[in-house]
Amino acid sequence: MNIRLHAFVHAFIAFCAITHTRAADPLQLTLPPSCYAVPSVPMSIHFDNIVLTEKPESYRFEVKCDVGSGAARCWTVTPADKDAGVHPIEITVRDATGKVVGHGSTVLRVLLRDAGSGRTLRLLIVGDSLTAATAYPNEIARLLDAPGNPKWTMLGTSKPASAKPGVAHEGYGGWTSAAFLAKFASQPPSVTAGPLARKSTSPFVYADANGKGALDIPRYIREECGGHPPDVVPFLLGINDCFGASPDDSTAMDRVINATLDNADKLLAAFHAAAPKTVLAVGLTTPPNARESGFEANYKGRYHRWGWKRIQHRLVQRMIERLGNREGENIHLVPTELNLDPDNQVARAVATHETWSSITLSWPVDESRERLAVELSGLPVFDRNRNFRGYRGFGVLRDIARTNQLARARRERPMGFGAQPEAPTERDCWLFDRMPRADGEHECHGHSRE
Repeated sequence: MNIRLHAFVHAFIAFCAITHTRAADPLQLTLPPSCYAVPSVPMSIHFDNIVLTEKPESYRFEVKCDVGSGAARCWTVTPADKDAGVHPIEITVRDATGKVVGHGSTVLRVLLRDAGSGRTLRLLIVGDSLTAATAYPNEIARLLDAPGNPKWTMLGTSKPASAKPGVAHEGYGGWTSAAFLAKFASQPPSVTAGPLARKSTSPFVYADANGKGALDIPRYIREECGGHPPDVVPFLLGINDCFGASPDDSTAMDRVINATLDNADKLLAAFHAAAPKTVLAVGLTTPPNARESGFEANYKGRYHRWGWKRIQHRLVQRMIERLGNREGENIHLVPTELNLDPDNQVARAVATHETWSSITLSWPVDESRERLAVELSGLPVFDRNRNFRGYRGFGVLRDIARTNQLARARRERPMGFGAQPEAPTERDCWLFDRMPRADGEHECHGHSRE
């Protein structure tokens, strides 16, 4: 889950524009008209997230672009400074016979590294448990700390123990747009519920003269934002609103989705009325993990991965129809579903105990906040009794120019002035330990961490 949240952040920082759905396509191929990226931050299009099928591995995805590279499950680019500009992308999908069953196009817009330099940015992040976990708000903060970005401030009343300094939000597990609109308890309970202290009252709802709850965004801005509206309000909601819909009844499913979007529209309208200049960045609801076992472990057969995939895909289509092309109201869609890895590729590869290769991860650079795209390969290691002991592996860096640039900067840095390396967190998907060899030496082996 944390790998997926880490990827969401790149979609937000890149801030993709309105997505377009090709309803006539049998696979319902969905691509944004524009995707945005910044130098040194990997951006991917995971193929499972752009088509509606239970078996994306049965299709071949061909990506034509003058930057980036494709693999079986995704296309990835880590732009260099020289890539600033517009790059057309075409994606063709073929079935097992080679027949074209889907085609779409988009453009990648690579921004300048220092596009935000000298500016300020006030963020108010609103969401459900994905936000409450604070993994992606922390990652947004880490990315914004890099040179060339605006000086940031995060607003919000929720500051969990897991939040890094300065990180705040309004994220609560299980919440929906309807909850943020109207949830109210005149006497909040003395004991909070859940490990992240789920609130009994929406932070945007206050008691009126009659003691009843009323949505009051202007008051929230006065009391919690110092009287100054945020510059950007990212919303990441929709899972709890629609999770219980029936994927087998399209009419009933659309009824639930329409009610969800009615509430989303009301929440957006309230923010726009209170802060007309604030950018409202609506994240398209995230796709499910590719493994059915995760659904079985959590829901014991009551809900299934393919069911939620169908609901989520339809919800994204309807979000585009209802919320797209509304930049005049400062509403922008962020296609977060493109850049999220639903496969947990490292975990799945390690679980096979077999040789694997060409899995691309965003790898932290030693003594810096930079990350580089690394293609990992792994060879299983067995003891003399053929018991699996781990993996021997290596990574390939293809961004030679950026690697050399970082190496030069490190050599030129005065001794004693190096940046403090970050402590490992849950978003780091690989740990290394030392395993003794038969000859008494030691080797490093990567072990999957979910």
